[in-house]
Amino acid sequence: MRLSSLTDGIFKNNAIFKQMLGMCPTLAVTTSASNGVAMGLATTAVLMGSNFAVSLFSGFIPKNARIPCYIVIIACFVTVVDLYMNAYFHALHKALGLFIPLIVVNCIVLGRAEAFASRSPVADSVLDGLGTGIGFTIALTALAVCRELVGAGTVFGYAVAPSFYVPVILAVLPPGAFVFLGFMMAFTRFMSSKIKGGGH
Repeated sequence: MRLSSLTDGIFKNNAIFKQMLGMCPTLAVTTSASNGVAMGLATTAVLMGSNFAVSLFSGFIPKNARIPCYIVIIACFVTVVDLYMNAYFHALHKALGLFIPLIVVNCIVLGRAEAFASRSPVADSVLDGLGTGIGFTIALTALAVCRELVGAGTVFGYAVAPSFYVPVILAVLPPGAFVFLGFMMAFTRFMSSKIKGGGH
């Protein structure tokens, strides 16, 4: 079991900031911090479950049918997460709407199943799913906090801006998602280059 299986997805190969995967939910649901956390955790649960199952059964899946099989496995875990959220977190489930079922076609989940879980031991595959999910959750939450703070003056629904603050509505509109994501990606790449260059 390798620790890098966990850490790579958080920092080195972050799905959003490094690989630019999963852009649809990233841009659509990050209007509030709670939505970002919920989508991130839901995707993390699916990643861990699907990676576990794909790694466990990869030896029994025919090579020419692997993608349909992976999608069926992913769909099973998405259905479980969808029903669980609807039962116990109905408000969040309603807010996220169609984007929970759409986890089935999230290229992050299918990509990790194909590129890693199908070729790795079960323990490493679960850690990879956890690390990738944590990285995805951190990125979603960071983007959502920035957009909610600027666009509404709140964080997780709690007012944090001074009373005289005028919200910038653009931040919570679709164009704002692109603007904030662009700035955050530029910042993370700048910091990565500084770290690799030893701060010079």
